[in-house]
Amino acid sequence: MLALRPNCECCDKDLPPDAADAMICTFECTFCRDCVETRLGGVCPNCGGNLERRPLRPAGKLGKYPPQTERVFKPQGCGQAA
Repeated sequence: MLALRPNCECCDKDLPPDAADAMICTFECTFCRDCVETRLGGVCPNCGGNLERRPLRPAGKLGKYPPQTERVFKPQGCGQAA
């Protein structure tokens, strides 16, 4: 099950579970679409993998399977793919 991280690792923008602009890599590193397109060139700066739109968890499942609350913020690595 995806962690559904709550923010963009580059700019710290909030990305709630229903955010249509949340992007992830296969390691679940999470970024907003704006950072992916303007700073990262579609490549995860942590692993070098591609970034895809994060799936939406149905609202009815959020109570039993809540999103992650721990924020990850690593602006120092943004703009430099691994």
